[in-house]
Amino acid sequence: MTASASREAATVVHVRIPSPLRSYTGADEVAVAIPVLAPELPPTVGGVLAALDVAYPGIRFRIVDEQGRLRRHIKLFVGGRLTRDLADRVDAASEVMIVAALSGG
Repeated sequence: MTASASREAATVVHVRIPSPLRSYTGADEVAVAIPVLAPELPPTVGGVLAALDVAYPGIRFRIVDEQGRLRRHIKLFVGGRLTRDLADRVDAASEVMIVAALSGG
């Protein structure tokens, strides 16, 4: 299968959006479709964020910095498990939750 995978060959992942990023999505939860290029290549956290950015341009930059690392004030949970690795796999049944810390005084 090529990079232009059909809609039938996609995994839908539900992503919970924190309040500071809802101006991008307009919702507290969105579903994004991640193309499945091969069964042995499951979606990753990075793939979910890339698909999220296609649907909601600019949101990824608020989560990932210029070096491709999660920003310090962002926490990601996949299926309830904390991760900071964009290469971590995401099962279709898993929910990705983005948590943004508030700072200031």
